[in-house]
Amino acid sequence: MPFPPHLLTDDEELVLDLRPHWWFLAPSGAVLVLAVLLGLGALANDWWRPVEVLVGVGVLAALGWFVLRYLLWTTTNFVVTSERVISRTGVIAKRGIEIPLDRINTVFFNQSLFERMIGAGDLGIESAGEGGRQTFTDIRKPSLVQNEIYRQVEGLEERKYTRMGQAARG
Repeated sequence: MPFPPHLLTDDEELVLDLRPHWWFLAPSGAVLVLAVLLGLGALANDWWRPVEVLVGVGVLAALGWFVLRYLLWTTTNFVVTSERVISRTGVIAKRGIEIPLDRINTVFFNQSLFERMIGAGDLGIESAGEGGRQTFTDIRKPSLVQNEIYRQVEGLEERKYTRMGQAARG
């Protein structure tokens, strides 16, 4: 689901609305594929009955894990607006954090060689306030997201100076 626009303020613009990278689903997807292959092997061969039942339970468990991860993937948003960075996640219970752009001190990212090849990575934001440092995992193209956050921070400062100039004239 996209980020609900009614949660934005009147003059706030949505800049980025990202889901986690597909790599978020890879572990549960790989286990599901292996379990299904094992299940097909159990059906094709005449295995001992308790082993077949165990394989069936394993396939159902792998399917359940994949469905849960997929639901979590669809209900996770990493959003950059013209005023703040927002992260929301959760299927039933929701968890979120909002970091105002004017509180952001540093934005950094981390990617392994493999993550660079697939375009995923972790993004860290250091901000003034109680939270201090927040790390967001499985971000798509984190270096581009980092650059966009800095562009929005600079744009926010320019908008503040413009408003101050208009207020002084008005």
